[in-house]
Amino acid sequence: MSHSNASASSLLVTNIPLLESLRIEYGVLDLACGQGRNGLFLTSRNVPVIFADNSEAHLQSITSALEAGGDETKCSECWQIDFEVEGSNPLVGKRFDAIMVFNYLHRPLFAQIREAIRPGGLLIYETFTVNQKQFGRPNNLDFLLQLGELAQEFSGWEILQEFEGVLFDPDRAVAQLVARKPTKK
Repeated sequence: MSHSNASASSLLVTNIPLLESLRIEYGVLDLACGQGRNGLFLTSRNVPVIFADNSEAHLQSITSALEAGGDETKCSECWQIDFEVEGSNPLVGKRFDAIMVFNYLHRPLFAQIREAIRPGGLLIYETFTVNQKQFGRPNNLDFLLQLGELAQEFSGWEILQEFEGVLFDPDRAVAQLVARKPTKK
């Protein structure tokens, strides 16, 4: 099954060479994947993905798309998980070559994300900032990054791409970060 570039985030499409150049050992986590458009784009490029979301319906739809995709998606899987259960540490003890997060923010996960990405692995993150309020939802501060917050959370990592501002079509205020975890010295 082919998943077009048009359905995937432009941040992901732009950075696909980075992901394809990784030595994939653990897979790419599509955290809070929703309907899986970004992860399905990766599977169409033969990149193994772990789709993680709390919606059983979304994961069933992704499973159907993976099954229709044939051999190129054989290394992908779905993981039903609620990342926001208080006191839980869903990523502890897990390892990924890369983690991508789009349009989702749960601050208690930042430390777990930093730990779960293998040394030399990648983070691709895009979500809304406090300036999103001018465009509508989401407008709850719990789900909006403060200006500079995303870059600060991953300070000390190699920043490969960073943006904070307004994107258009649709209009939205976001922070984007593509970063490589330092290798152990």
